[in-house]
Amino acid sequence: MLSYAVWTFFCQHAVIIDMPDTSPEAMTELILRIFRANGALLAAGDRLVGELDLTSARWQLLGGISEQDGPLTVSQLARNMGVTRQAVQRIANELEKDGVVGFSANPHHRRAQLIELTERGRDLFARAMDIQRPWAEALGRAVSSTQCAAAREALDTLLAALREMEATSSS
Repeated sequence: MLSYAVWTFFCQHAVIIDMPDTSPEAMTELILRIFRANGALLAAGDRLVGELDLTSARWQLLGGISEQDGPLTVSQLARNMGVTRQAVQRIANELEKDGVVGFSANPHHRRAQLIELTERGRDLFARAMDIQRPWAEALGRAVSSTQCAAAREALDTLLAALREMEATSSS
């Protein structure tokens, strides 16, 4: 999830990105649209999976876990998802109480446990994706495959620029 701090940082440093034909005002408009889209997607996700007692945040975490080849630490998962470790830990603890995820010992680090989906978690995520599929198909009728590919490419470029800026500012 994007935050006001990320937006502020990005707007203040947008001129660093090698996009000579994109003004700071145009980047700000794009970022504001991304925020609106993010809010709309989160609200839609809450409606879609609410009947499964999931929220968009819980569903996103299940997806982050399921797309990995093996168990990860909470910190690794948070980094992959672009959210804070604390946010992932809070949701993971809730999901553990519900029997959706489990923690196991990490042979490489005594304190950083590994998180993985339980059988119930895998089933719940599969059901959420079954609910999401027709919704995504309906959205796909409103956006061409060319537009979708261009949007993915633009977002990938934006994310890479944000990561580079973050690495530069923290070194």
